[in-house]
Amino acid sequence: MTVSAQDLTYLRRCIELAREALAVGDEPFGSVLVAADGTVLFEDRNRVNSGDATRHPEFAISRWAAGQLSPEQRAAATVYTSGEHCPMCSASHGWAGLGRIVYITSGSQFRAWLREWDVPAAPVASLPIGEIVPGVVTDGPVDELAGEVRELYRACFAPSGSTS
Repeated sequence: MTVSAQDLTYLRRCIELAREALAVGDEPFGSVLVAADGTVLFEDRNRVNSGDATRHPEFAISRWAAGQLSPEQRAAATVYTSGEHCPMCSASHGWAGLGRIVYITSGSQFRAWLREWDVPAAPVASLPIGEIVPGVVTDGPVDELAGEVRELYRACFAPSGSTS
C-alpha cells in the first residue's frame, strides 16, 4: 500500500505531537489512531520524562484501543506514528489486534542517526515491526517528512553543538 495525501495529514499531526513532547522536555515521538472511516480516535505523545520508560504513545494507543474498541474496529484502524514502533510497542500493537501502521522514520534510520551523534544505543534491541508482528501491514519510512523528524531527534538526542 502506498502513503496517500490523507495519510500525510495524520503523519503531520504526529510531527506536531512530537514537537509538543520536545517542548516539554520529552523525547519527540507522536502517534495517532484513526478509525476505518477516518475519524481520529486517540492521539498521544511520548511521556517518558515522567520516569516511566514505557510511556510511549504507541503503547498508550494499544492500551486505549484494547479497552475501547471491538476486535473488528481495532483490526480496521490505522496507527500513524513519527517513528517506527520499538519492540515493546510492536508487541502491544499485535496483542491488541490493531491494523495497519504508517511511520515516518524507521528504526534503522533512528539508530544510524544516534550513531552519527555518538549517542549510546537503547537498552532494548531494535527490531523491525514485522519481526515482532508478522503479517501486520506497514508503510514507511516516508521520505518527504523524515527530515523534520530527524531534526526533532537531533534537537533531543545530539550532544550540544552537534550540527551533523
